[in-house]
Amino acid sequence: MPIRWLCAALRVRGKTELFLVLLFGAGFAALPVFALLPSLWGFAAASAVTYLADEVLHARAPGFVRRLATLQLSRTMRFAIRTVMLLALADRMDAPDAVLIAALVVFSVHFALVMLYSALHRAISIRRGLPVVVRNLDMSGAGIPQSPPALLNRRVLRKLLHLDLPAHAGLLTALATGERYPAGIGYALTAGLSLAAVLALLRHFRAARRTPGRDEVIAEVNRQLAGYRPEVALYFSFAAVSRDFMYQVNMWIETLERLDRRPVIILREKASFRHLSRTWIPVVCVPKADDLAELDLSGVRVALYPGNAGKNVHMLRIAEAKHVFIGHGDSDKLASSNRVSKVYDEIWVAGRAGRDRYQRVRHAISDEAIVEVGRPQLSSIRLHADHTPGPLPVVLYAPTWEGWSDDDCHTSLIPMGVPLIEKLLAENVRVIYKPHPLTGKRSAEAAAADQAIRALLRADNEQRDAERTEAAVAAATPRLQEIQARLDELSGRGEGDYTQQTRDARIPDRSGADEWQALRAEWHRVFWESRGPVRHNVILKQLPTLYECFDQADILISDVSSVVADFVASLKPYVLTNAHDLPDEEFRAAYTTAGGAYLLDRDCARLPEILDAVREPHHDPMAASRRTLKEYVLGPDHPTSMERFNAAVNALTEKAVRDLPEHHADPDPSRMFPQQRTASDAPASASAGLLDLGRAGSA
Repeated sequence: MPIRWLCAALRVRGKTELFLVLLFGAGFAALPVFALLPSLWGFAAASAVTYLADEVLHARAPGFVRRLATLQLSRTMRFAIRTVMLLALADRMDAPDAVLIAALVVFSVHFALVMLYSALHRAISIRRGLPVVVRNLDMSGAGIPQSPPALLNRRVLRKLLHLDLPAHAGLLTALATGERYPAGIGYALTAGLSLAAVLALLRHFRAARRTPGRDEVIAEVNRQLAGYRPEVALYFSFAAVSRDFMYQVNMWIETLERLDRRPVIILREKASFRHLSRTWIPVVCVPKADDLAELDLSGVRVALYPGNAGKNVHMLRIAEAKHVFIGHGDSDKLASSNRVSKVYDEIWVAGRAGRDRYQRVRHAISDEAIVEVGRPQLSSIRLHADHTPGPLPVVLYAPTWEGWSDDDCHTSLIPMGVPLIEKLLAENVRVIYKPHPLTGKRSAEAAAADQAIRALLRADNEQRDAERTEAAVAAATPRLQEIQARLDELSGRGEGDYTQQTRDARIPDRSGADEWQALRAEWHRVFWESRGPVRHNVILKQLPTLYECFDQADILISDVSSVVADFVASLKPYVLTNAHDLPDEEFRAAYTTAGGAYLLDRDCARLPEILDAVREPHHDPMAASRRTLKEYVLGPDHPTSMERFNAAVNALTEKAVRDLPEHHADPDPSRMFPQQRTASDAPASASAGLLDLGRAGSA
């Protein structure tokens, strides 16, 4: 209980982080004690502890370190405390005046150079800031200078402050030996390295002054867009809150690449740009609305929105385009029938269930504005008939998050998550736990339940042939890291800051698509094989994907969310949590996806009976209901959802062209009928290759 109380008070996770925090605090508390005694070796040990604990806490508990800064105990202040205590120790040990004065001068100069370096670094960052960040457009003609090397550009404060180590070590050695020269060597190294760092950065400051201005950069982007002539835009804002929101964009990329029309992706937050998946589609990130208004998007006829966000209004102003809400998955949550959807020209849903959902909430959205296009992303999901069960039933528990408000809180984590996992472990099944990326963002109770579930699964894994499994995981890790590094490279996640990535942006080579798919397939194969057939898995990162978890599972347990609607495509058994113990009829009437589900009460009393649907496949009374529900929720299998989605884009594009005012009429018929383009239609600009790229995407 005291340990748990301390963890909660200090807001750290687990005994290891608590130990580091206590060690860190004890080290700093010991510094003045050993300085005043004086005790040279005690001070040296305490100083080393504070250095090491400080560095480890930055990696293990960055939240705690940030809270220290709010208490005016920033990294700079902590380094200053060590320095002052060291000088106090030297004075108490009667160090020569020359050594003390030199130390005071060197440390003062060092901190002054740190301030100057920080000012230069800040000035470079401001000067190199671009209004637009770009991927998959040729920006070689923009004249953007090279960024400073990573050695000078990353974690600069930590690196610079650590340059006082030679002076610290030299002075301690001088106090131990009674000789002055170790202190002199240490002082010279600290002062010399600090000055060299400032001079090296000064050269890059001069280069940064040649960074093109806002108008020049936007003009170059517009030249590239004019050569590519985008017709369909996927517009996304929201991801600044958390990188995990990027799944809403990444799920649509392959669908966009297969359209007949030329797509472009427009993002509004740089944080989201960083986590974009691989694509050949041009990507433009424009944080400011004024800069977005300067982009030439006059050829865009259809704008697609996977999420509702306030910044959508900056794109909705384009009258020449038709605006469509496509969402990021159909569910029975309020977000899938939001009143805000009235601002769009059309709303595209997967199947009849989506249409009925909007009609049920009576937001005055016309039936003609709703188009059923299916879910193209689900084509790769393995069907129940093609699934091969393992030695243990595999239960995928994928709870949703706590939502933006209590009215939209459907998560089972808080009321029943921990007892559910305890009962699953008692049933001797294998659990794949994949919480929503935003779990715990709003609710401390949800975060606590999430941590408790991870601890339960971790403890149970220790009893399941842990030694052999851990050895297999360790053996597979280097290969997984190697594949991940190559995937990041193919994704276009280049080195350097956003400005450097824009400087290096080029028209991509489509030949990497096959390698990308092969590497992702290998990553998943290696991952699952290394985990073995009985180990529980907690999935928190982008890989393995949700749909790969679907393929591993025999049954899904989830809450009201789009995860359930997507899982329906597999026709496997699934469970919806009924955390408020509503009568079955009332629950099924309220939530469409409950039509083919087994319902799990808050006490999980029905769990053994539900698992019989996996252990005894012939005893699966909901199988017929799932087949009926699949078409109702996701639409028919023929024509395919990709064909329906593509047809919807083409139809709306042609409607947008017909609705253009006469003075906006597009004189180029190839925009309306891309299949009629000839080689003579290709632009002569540097972006001609991208035009061919757009055509190839429809093959």
